[in-house]
Amino acid sequence: MDLSHDTSGMVLIPTRFVWPYGGRRVFLTGSFTRWSEHIPMSPVEGCPTVFQVICSLTPGIHQYKYFVDGDWRHDERQPHVTGSYGVVNTLLLTQSADHLPAISNPESPGNRMNMDVDSENFQRVQVKILDGPLHETHLSIPEAEAAFFFQRISTFLSEHTAYELLPDSGKVIALDVNLPVKQAFHILYEQGIPVAPLWDSRMGQFVGVLSPLDFILILEELGNHGSNLTEEELETHTISAWKEAKQHLLRQMNPHTQASSRNLIHAGPYDTLKEVALKILQNEVATLPIIHSSSPDGSFPQLLHLATLSGILKRICRYFRHSYNSLPILQQPICNIRLGTWVPQIGESSRRPLAMLKPNASLRSALSLLVQARVSSIPIVDENDSLLDTYSRSDITALAKDRAYAHFHIDQMAIQQALQLGQDANSPYGFFNGQRCQMCLRTDPLRKVMERLATPGVRRVIVVEAGSKRVEGIISLSDVFRFLLGSAQASPTNA
Repeated sequence: MDLSHDTSGMVLIPTRFVWPYGGRRVFLTGSFTRWSEHIPMSPVEGCPTVFQVICSLTPGIHQYKYFVDGDWRHDERQPHVTGSYGVVNTLLLTQSADHLPAISNPESPGNRMNMDVDSENFQRVQVKILDGPLHETHLSIPEAEAAFFFQRISTFLSEHTAYELLPDSGKVIALDVNLPVKQAFHILYEQGIPVAPLWDSRMGQFVGVLSPLDFILILEELGNHGSNLTEEELETHTISAWKEAKQHLLRQMNPHTQASSRNLIHAGPYDTLKEVALKILQNEVATLPIIHSSSPDGSFPQLLHLATLSGILKRICRYFRHSYNSLPILQQPICNIRLGTWVPQIGESSRRPLAMLKPNASLRSALSLLVQARVSSIPIVDENDSLLDTYSRSDITALAKDRAYAHFHIDQMAIQQALQLGQDANSPYGFFNGQRCQMCLRTDPLRKVMERLATPGVRRVIVVEAGSKRVEGIISLSDVFRFLLGSAQASPTNA
């Protein structure tokens, strides 16, 4: 990182001092203030027993001491000597520090190191996240700063519950499994929702969800010659019948996979936000029903909310909005963090290519790519790879309007035509409400990307080149949470 200079041109090194042993009022003083000025320290948000302050110091040897609730104190776990001011801590600062200890749980004073030193040497950092494997990234901040950030995120997610995601007012739509498929997708379109939980009145419980992936598979099956599913059957097919047919279809698509029905993935209102986020990531679902039952056997369940990563990220951004300056990792450019999927550079053969399509590509090619590449959105670009639009799984529900799917073949309709269906001025809830193509630059800080992804309805941000809007990468909500939680914990369970 860039080191600052004082008026005489002397290098100044930003240095964080931490008092992790509690108190009501804590001050720092030392040789760098000529022992005459007491610098107030602030409690760390979420950790009221930990106080911190950042001072810009010159290279060399410094002595310091803490003034806690009227008493002079020193940190016995740090280097200390006896001098003119009693027992004081000592610090040696150089312009090229070689080692910094990682910060462990800030709630445990015995394990908390009392300062972090920023220096230009920290260009590649490996941080151990949540007992998982090393999370490797390119961060120009100390390892201790990064570890402190991940620990604070983990603590927040572990201390807050899904109950806090519930809005003050709103509605949650569920569909009966005996509803015809055609009518169900028309409801999704009219209500402007991507998914809906399924209710089985005979069993008295929620048994699954209906999602855009179901409609994609239906359209692909309708477009296949020799398909057993006809448009007439789609008019009368119930959701329950389609789910059974879907299992057979998935077995045909991948004979080596045991496609069997699984229980509904859901969470309770008192599950932690960390548990909710991990369930979404590990099961590769977009939403997670929050269901509560006061009965021990789970009968008479109540559907309270559909949790999303966007809702959780909004809580994170709101909680830490006043702590951005004390969390340097949030100011890091996203190009340094290696989030998401990026267009491979020359010579990079190991990086997964970024899937993009031209507007004249067929709708079938888009649907196949969404399923086979296991992505939720595809950038639509011109001949220069400049961003024009995106085609997402949720866009497929627009084809339910006026039975549009019955009037075309997916091999003959271009993506551009399919997108125009959603641009109808009469479309409910505005499918093109300005949030379709959320963009950012590779130099934008992580904080900015997180805030944009926390906007309701936004699931990904496309990284573009300034001026040309040439697509350079794409960052999804899942990418951000795998980074925050550690890729090992957040990996799909069937991967």
